[in-house]
Amino acid sequence: MNEKHEHSVRRVMVVGYGTMGRGIALSFARAGFETIVLSRDPARHGTLPHCMMAVSEPPTEAPDLIIESVPEEISLKHALFAQLEACYGTGAQGIILGTNTSGLPIEEIAAPLSQDNRKRFLAIHYMQPADTLPMVECAMLEETLPEVADRARTALEQSGKQVIMLRKPVIGFLINRLQHAVLQEAYHLIEEGVVTVEDVDAFARTLFGPRMCITGLIEQKDLSGLGVHALAQQSIVPALHHSAEPNPMVQAMIAGGDTGAASGKGFYDWQNRDATTRADEAKAQMAQLIDFLARLKKDNDGQATTGSAG
Repeated sequence: MNEKHEHSVRRVMVVGYGTMGRGIALSFARAGFETIVLSRDPARHGTLPHCMMAVSEPPTEAPDLIIESVPEEISLKHALFAQLEACYGTGAQGIILGTNTSGLPIEEIAAPLSQDNRKRFLAIHYMQPADTLPMVECAMLEETLPEVADRARTALEQSGKQVIMLRKPVIGFLINRLQHAVLQEAYHLIEEGVVTVEDVDAFARTLFGPRMCITGLIEQKDLSGLGVHALAQQSIVPALHHSAEPNPMVQAMIAGGDTGAASGKGFYDWQNRDATTRADEAKAQMAQLIDFLARLKKDNDGQATTGSAG
């Protein structure tokens, strides 16, 4: 077996060049990986960044890692992986197969794959913007080989990402489960007229976000005291909006065509606001914040090392 495929990831293929696929490909290309974009119409993407090329058919030489980022329709993903199996066989070349799904059950995505390819399959879930945010979460199937997960983690880390590895598949993985738990309560409070949309975002930007940047979600509870936290849980948790149904207010907005900035209206009115400029501004601010937090952590780590040495 080709040693390159067994021990290192050098050649990455990203399937789909939409918002997510573009960011995923860019993160690998910037790190010096040979990066291939599989797209139905490569010509429309114009000149790609250094280390990237676009193709309309899977290349003859197998990539070491394939990450699909096609639309969230199980039939499209099944068709794609069937095409990849037809091109590259059932695991003999050591290819790692990844899906960037955010909400589909990865067991269902992988179901048509051969047993050998299920051993080389895992979720590799990026958050938008994929080239800016520093974290990726991976989820293994029961069949996923530990060495496959290790190789994927190494490649992702070499591309500049911090990796969260989920040992078993769960719908929504870690990040979206936590986000949707918070959002479900926020939507309920907005719907009930308790708070405004602006109140929720002000809390997230001014208090919740900064505090989480420093102490995280769990360490903060240790620092503030678990006794107080446990007592608060006794009174607050039973009063939360425990529901297994998607929020009706949000579902009604979508049904009415209010899909957010793209339609001109969502929770905010975008009719007289430039959503593209706002998105670019937010991406630049996010990059600056991530850089600042990295420097802050480095400074704090340095002070801790100096203190322990003294």
